[in-house]
Amino acid sequence: MNIEPFHSDDIGTFLAMAAEENWVAELWEFTFLLSTFPQGCFAARSENGETLGFVTSLCHDRSGWIGNLIVTPKQRGRGIGATLFTTALGALRSAGAVTFWLTASSSGAPLYEKHGFTDIDRIIRWVGEGRQRHAPGDLSLDRSELGSSAIDMDFRAWGDRRSGLLAVTTGRGRLLHDESGFISLQPCGDSVQFGPFSALASGGAERLFDVALENVAWGTKVIIDAPASNRAALRMLNRKRMKIAGSNLLMYAGAKPVYRPELIYGLATMGSCG
Repeated sequence: MNIEPFHSDDIGTFLAMAAEENWVAELWEFTFLLSTFPQGCFAARSENGETLGFVTSLCHDRSGWIGNLIVTPKQRGRGIGATLFTTALGALRSAGAVTFWLTASSSGAPLYEKHGFTDIDRIIRWVGEGRQRHAPGDLSLDRSELGSSAIDMDFRAWGDRRSGLLAVTTGRGRLLHDESGFISLQPCGDSVQFGPFSALASGGAERLFDVALENVAWGTKVIIDAPASNRAALRMLNRKRMKIAGSNLLMYAGAKPVYRPELIYGLATMGSCG
């Protein structure tokens, strides 16, 4: 087995593998990861060139995320995933990250625990529908670009500067923000994902959320990935008749993060970026 760089030509292969696992993954994510932190994205291949698996990672300022770890079903149980994972972890360490994040299924968690990861939260995926019927909803919160206040709020929530991730996720969709917080409406196939989404208090979060729903066409699927420990978010999403569609553990290793889930109402992506 050889560990090689993950190239743009590999994206189609990854997306096909992800589709077989019913993962939500899109082209933009890999274009971003491969252009931002290519040294942390890897493919495992057999001696005859057969693709065996992939992993990606993203380095922020002092923290990094590992995601998209996948191995072809017939090759599992041979240590390929562990090798890909430790290679990505090494790349993040070399880039200066001191805190390492990932999300994991219950079955995947034991691998990460062996490398010092511990769960800090659970990320719940909620689904609902847009509420815009005819004319566009209230656009009073629209802004043309991400402001410093949103970047500062994200820093308070995660304890790190994640400007690149915020720029790509808010820039590819619509951004709504005011003094209370911000929410990005990202296209996600035939759905819309709300995130990143942060707010100082539940009242402001609910106002942003309502405006966002009014700007998504009626019946269009809405996805939001929220931390379980943000009880205000859970109460709000229940009130809005959102339904739980799944969950993953949020895990970290290394330096303990300044993590404030009460400010986090939606992640940018479930696992690969944070």
